[in-house]
Amino acid sequence: MKNYIILLRGVMPMGKNKVPMAKLREVLTQAGFENTRTYIASGNALVNSDLPAGEIEQAVHELIKKHIGADLVVIVRTGDQLQAILDNNPFTGGYDISRVFFTTFTAVPDTQKAKELMAMDFSPEELVITENAAYMYVPGNAARSKLSNLMLEKQLGVSATTRNFNTMSKLIALSKEH
Repeated sequence: MKNYIILLRGVMPMGKNKVPMAKLREVLTQAGFENTRTYIASGNALVNSDLPAGEIEQAVHELIKKHIGADLVVIVRTGDQLQAILDNNPFTGGYDISRVFFTTFTAVPDTQKAKELMAMDFSPEELVITENAAYMYVPGNAARSKLSNLMLEKQLGVSATTRNFNTMSKLIALSKEH
């Protein structure tokens, strides 16, 4: 049985994308996922399952829609896959890691679209896109940033979700506990 990390896109504390973590744990456990746990209220869960990641994504999406009412993008990765994203971070040495954001995609973005986007000037912000992730360095206020998860989705034509270094690191650590 593998340990998977579930990343939900667009979870909000109120409104149509509200996903209470206790209810999420209950729904996932009742659906047969084992060792179900959540981390912070922004849409991160961990489960053990024999299913492949793609089937978990589909099942979790349907379970949340049916039992909680939110229609969210669900991305499932292993701790090793998230660790590889951190390991390939191009913003090291001289960059404030708290200002680096890691975006995971539902599918590999089109290479040409990624190249065109990376050629744009977002100064002082910086962007690097790989087939597995996008890395955004946002030295200022993220709310006022030119770079965002939504902008990446629109420009690349793929759904995505973004986490900071601390959240990624904690999820990886939690995935190793069981």
